[in-house]
Amino acid sequence: MKNYTYTEKKDTRSGFGAGLAELGRTNPNVVALCADLIGSLKMNKFIEENPERFFQVGIAEANMMGIAAGLTIGGKIPFTGTFANFSTGRVYDQIRQSIAYSGKNVKICASHAGVTLGEDGATHQILEDIGLMKMLPGMVVINTCDYNQTKAATIAIADYFGPVYLRFGRPAVPVFTDQNQTFEIGKAVHMIEGNDVTIVATGHLVWEAIEASKILLEKGISAEVINIHTIKPLDTNAILKSVAKTRCVVSAEEHNYLGGLGESISRVLVENDPVPQEFVATNDTFGESGTPKQLMEKYGIDSQAIITSCLKVIKRK
Repeated sequence: MKNYTYTEKKDTRSGFGAGLAELGRTNPNVVALCADLIGSLKMNKFIEENPERFFQVGIAEANMMGIAAGLTIGGKIPFTGTFANFSTGRVYDQIRQSIAYSGKNVKICASHAGVTLGEDGATHQILEDIGLMKMLPGMVVINTCDYNQTKAATIAIADYFGPVYLRFGRPAVPVFTDQNQTFEIGKAVHMIEGNDVTIVATGHLVWEAIEASKILLEKGISAEVINIHTIKPLDTNAILKSVAKTRCVVSAEEHNYLGGLGESISRVLVENDPVPQEFVATNDTFGESGTPKQLMEKYGIDSQAIITSCLKVIKRK
């Protein structure tokens, strides 16, 4: 079993900021737009180095999406930045009509996703965004797990032609993936090999899955952990190859179980290899105010919830 450790914690939104700054130095077609949240999206360095390639739209997210769509016509690669709630729910019509329908090369970059936004509460948290975005034809949906992966993903999506939804978060979380990694859209990352149960996790839940696997091993259970950073297109081969060995799966995400990664995995299983599955996700609910740790525990999306689900699904084999 590979032993993942970390020496520091960083917020994934800072990984986005670092990736955007790097793109500013290497890709002259990259432009950035923000809806009055420059500091929260960590866009300061890009703006400092490329002031002529930044557009402050203000609290007008729908207008931001329309401007971004228009900029692509001139060959620009726009990266929009605001909270996940305002990047999706508030502007769904504009994304559908102006970006997805015509396949515009817009990168919708969304911070503060899920309940780990914390004390700002339910009005700013969103647990439906993955479902909203993955249902749009042609939309790529990415949900990264740490600072390094978010930076790599930000850089990688500039080379992909078409609309992308990149989801990341507010809290400082362990940095445990390779600093020099190559991010490949649609390609899962096998974190830990195992034989008894497959844990398919995304975003902040990847580290929770790794922590859960360590405790499960102490109980004599060998858990395979797969990092699904790209929810659409989904790496179905990686999932099917793993469950062919383990014969059961737990999906783990900081999102409503309705419409999220877990449902995408269920479709794959039903169509190809129907094995037992348990869901670690929020249970059709809004969030509330609290610390990220408190909320993850309350809503059952932490390492303990993953352990409980693994023990349950193994009994169903």
